[in-house]
Amino acid sequence: MRSPNISCKIEIFSSINSSEDPKKIETAILNVFPDAKIKTDNFSIISNSKDLHLLEKIYDVIHSNQSQKIYQRQLEKNLENDSTWFYLNKQAAFVGTVALCEEAEESPLGPIKVVLTSSNIDRIIDWLILGN
Repeated sequence: MRSPNISCKIEIFSSINSSEDPKKIETAILNVFPDAKIKTDNFSIISNSKDLHLLEKIYDVIHSNQSQKIYQRQLEKNLENDSTWFYLNKQAAFVGTVALCEEAEESPLGPIKVVLTSSNIDRIIDWLILGN
């Protein structure tokens, strides 16, 4: 994966339910985003980055599973101004699998939300989906 030299803010967010172990959610996020710098409070886990390499596993899954159209549909559906987002299944991430959720309810304990913001958001989407 060669990431383009485009400025992009990446935000990763997950709520912490009272029945959940925050360390397990942290593990789930790190399984998908190994270099994420995680901040935890009582109700949520957040990570912010400007390094597109953080999306390496997502990029690899999009291209190895031929799931470009699914991700493209989600990224374009959620596109607003210079930002877009997608959900990942938290339980799947915990076991090291990247599983896109179209709706938050598809992840029983709530999803991991990934928000991408860039003045060149179309180029970020093209890079993720098309690889260029």
